[in-house]
Amino acid sequence: MTPQQILDNQPLENEDIVTELDISHLVIEDDTPVDNFQSAQQQRLLVEPLYSSQTLPLPFIAEANVGLFYKLKGDPPIVPDVMLSLGVQRAADYANRRDRSYFVWEFGKVPEVCIEIVSNQEGDEVTLSQKSKQKGKISSKRDIYAQIGVSYYVVFDPLQQIQDEANMNGALLRVWMISPIGYQELTTAEGIVNTDQSVWLEGAGAGLTLWEGPFEEEVSRLWLRWCDRNGQIIPTGAEGQEIERQRADRLAERLRAMGINPDEI
Repeated sequence: MTPQQILDNQPLENEDIVTELDISHLVIEDDTPVDNFQSAQQQRLLVEPLYSSQTLPLPFIAEANVGLFYKLKGDPPIVPDVMLSLGVQRAADYANRRDRSYFVWEFGKVPEVCIEIVSNQEGDEVTLSQKSKQKGKISSKRDIYAQIGVSYYVVFDPLQQIQDEANMNGALLRVWMISPIGYQELTTAEGIVNTDQSVWLEGAGAGLTLWEGPFEEEVSRLWLRWCDRNGQIIPTGAEGQEIERQRADRLAERLRAMGINPDEI
């Protein structure tokens, strides 16, 4: 498929085929900072484990706070807090502007998963806020992700900012899956509210669950984590090393109980 076919979603005559699109007018790096500590830490926790655990087959891109460009002109890009795209990889060299962001026409597909982490009441994650309506916006983030065909859309509301009936409706985590008629909710009507609940994203090869514990410091907080089909969290690199150390210690204890010095094996 050519870049223009992706943009227009229609076949082209041979003489119209475009091999490279002019993106000089697009703002791909605006130096906008991450909005708060909560989002920054949560983004790291959703990206790093996928690479360190080798849970998913390469290649894939798991990235945070990077522009997702789905139109060459008109609408601005959308910037997911976290996105996961399977079967694609970054360019070896970032010298070209087209290789620095996620341009749908360059990768030939939209991401499988886009995740939004709610930090205030004006993010438009599920429905448009009053302020956005006053500015003339017509599409929420959920609407946009559905329109461009992202397979799974995830909203995590750790601070319970948008809990009204039109938005999270009491849930901390809600997941929608694309269908021929738009998004259908994959989680139950109540959503996910407890750490013993998980949701499996078959098309992504991973699940999501809530987890309470320390990350990067000793303070215990509520986090969104990737998990396996059984709801077991996918460990970070540090957690994986600790698991291996504990296994080694248990094995050493068994060997000593058998009269074998593990240091001599």
